[in-house]
Amino acid sequence: MNTPKPVPSRPYAWVSTIAIVWGGELFSVLTSSIVQMGLIWHIAAQGGSAGTITLASMAGFLPLALIGPFAGVIVDRHPITATLIGSDLFIAAISLVVAMAALLGHAPVWLIMASLFLRAIGSSLHTPAFNALTPMVAPAEQLGRLSGIAQCVQSLGYIAGYAMAAVLYPIFGLGVMALIDVVGALVASLAVWMTRLTTYVRPVSTTATDSEGLSVAVGRMLSETRDGFRVLRADSGLFALLICGFAFSLVISPVSALFPVMCLDHFNSGTSGAATAEVAFSAGMLVSSLVIGATGGFRRRVVSVELATVTYGVATLIAGSAAPSMFPAFLASAVVMGFSSPLYSAPQIALIQERIAPEYLGRVFGLYGSLMAWALPLGTAVSSLFVDSVGATVWFMGSGVAILALAVTMVLIPSIRAIDDGDRHA
Repeated sequence: MNTPKPVPSRPYAWVSTIAIVWGGELFSVLTSSIVQMGLIWHIAAQGGSAGTITLASMAGFLPLALIGPFAGVIVDRHPITATLIGSDLFIAAISLVVAMAALLGHAPVWLIMASLFLRAIGSSLHTPAFNALTPMVAPAEQLGRLSGIAQCVQSLGYIAGYAMAAVLYPIFGLGVMALIDVVGALVASLAVWMTRLTTYVRPVSTTATDSEGLSVAVGRMLSETRDGFRVLRADSGLFALLICGFAFSLVISPVSALFPVMCLDHFNSGTSGAATAEVAFSAGMLVSSLVIGATGGFRRRVVSVELATVTYGVATLIAGSAAPSMFPAFLASAVVMGFSSPLYSAPQIALIQERIAPEYLGRVFGLYGSLMAWALPLGTAVSSLFVDSVGATVWFMGSGVAILALAVTMVLIPSIRAIDDGDRHA
């Protein structure tokens, strides 16, 4: 079913709406990055082992992986603005509890673990709602450009947040960092509230009612999740592309995790070299996001995805082939890998926004987020079984070959080749 967008009271009113919401989002991503690093460093400062820190990382991803599809049902049932504000305020409440505990001098590891898990629940609602909001406000022809700008906003927030966290934690500690995050969530909520947006809400008759029992409500939620999957599966090109996207993420996640190993063990560049490589990758991402935001990217989304896959594969292969004396070549490869990432992910998000009807966007983005969230632990787990025996350089080269093979596979799938020619929901 096609649902018209709210009619703006003046031309280009959507620009100011997007600017206000994304301005709040930039501030929220910045403060969330600050406290996220603070939480991990606090665990390390409390004597947490590598296993404990790994568990903390798992706590931050499990909600998105496990409840992402069901969170999408909630997004589709309720006004997106209410979901965005509600999830931000929920995260703010968690940060406030952590701040109070830290300022009182009692923030045990179990509390930090619980806060990471609960914050991730809030994010599992916020992320699909945020992605579903844009196509309900902006014209379809602007979605590619806006997807690039969104990635730029997030990249800026992450880069600046991590840098600020390194300064704030030694001076002020976790308590102040958590309070900053409370302010960030409140700013983001205020930004959404200021827009007074009216977005699509499914008819009440299709949602659960208060009179239904728990089993009926759960059954209805499962049924609505399946509806979202059926809508996604019905678009053969988009479905195939997302499966390929999962395979792509599965391969590149261990590569990203092995950056420090390559820098420290193969190139002997020390921790400064490892930090430089991460900055190089982030810089590539930021430049790519800016280019997509400025130009809208390739007119045919599939060209962008294919180019990104080939480029990432070649760069990974070169990085693994570089001799210990060729650290600059590794840094150049890191820039190219970073540049390729938005070229791949931004068109994927734009295609979902263009091709999925508004009443299913939350569920489809929930499924998409859950699928991609599983790629990180699965890819890292597989690599951990073999990387010690084959070495990081061989793993890099093998990953490069695998990515190039994936690029060939995508070319051979007719529905992916024709994805830009298919009908859109509106």
